[in-house]
Amino acid sequence: MQQLYNDILSAKSQHRKLLAILLDPDKIDWENLNLLIGKLCDSPATHIFIGGSLVFTDRIDELIVEIKDRCHLPILLFPGNPSQISHEADGILFLSLLSGRNPDFLIGHHVKAASVLRNSNLEIIPTGYLLIASGSQTAVAKVSGTEPLSDKEEIVSTAIAGQMLGTKLIYLEAGSGAKNPVATDVISSVSENLEIPLIVGGGIRSKSGIQMAFDAGADLVVIGTAFENDLNFFEHD
Repeated sequence: MQQLYNDILSAKSQHRKLLAILLDPDKIDWENLNLLIGKLCDSPATHIFIGGSLVFTDRIDELIVEIKDRCHLPILLFPGNPSQISHEADGILFLSLLSGRNPDFLIGHHVKAASVLRNSNLEIIPTGYLLIASGSQTAVAKVSGTEPLSDKEEIVSTAIAGQMLGTKLIYLEAGSGAKNPVATDVISSVSENLEIPLIVGGGIRSKSGIQMAFDAGADLVVIGTAFENDLNFFEHD
């Protein structure tokens, strides 16, 4: 049953934009967790993503259970490696780093995770993940040992190849804390050449930045660092 993915497809067909808040488990202020969850529930977010390039905490299960107790948004794992898999989540973005040529991030981690995921109730959504140049080196680039893409034609061709390979989502990522977000002309060019939903994240620091990504063609926008740094992010004009 692909309910989460079908909901994303339905939103795309209805031109209804989606918004995910990405939480890095290592950056959770546990003493103020109730405040965080309250802000999540009151936000315009439609999804919660959980994960990061490097995650050291062993409290991912606990975090998801606490959020689910009070917030009814679907929770999708956004894992940097198989150690971040939690059976408490609703689904997982099964990320393949198509912009790089590191076999671990193309297929290696997936092989290690396959048996665990097969025996879980997680909805698995194959996702083509493209790291886009953002003006600074990000954690994704460091951990994966890959260079971000900067040429628009190559980005578009990589996204198309991902769709042809059967991925169900394409994710354009500038990286956590990126200096610059993915350029709107890049988003537009990729969107115009895809039939599957397009996710855009990284370097977005304002509500106007979210809207610009939507207007350029993103079906789902991800906000992470800006919300982590200011839980009142969505309350500002």
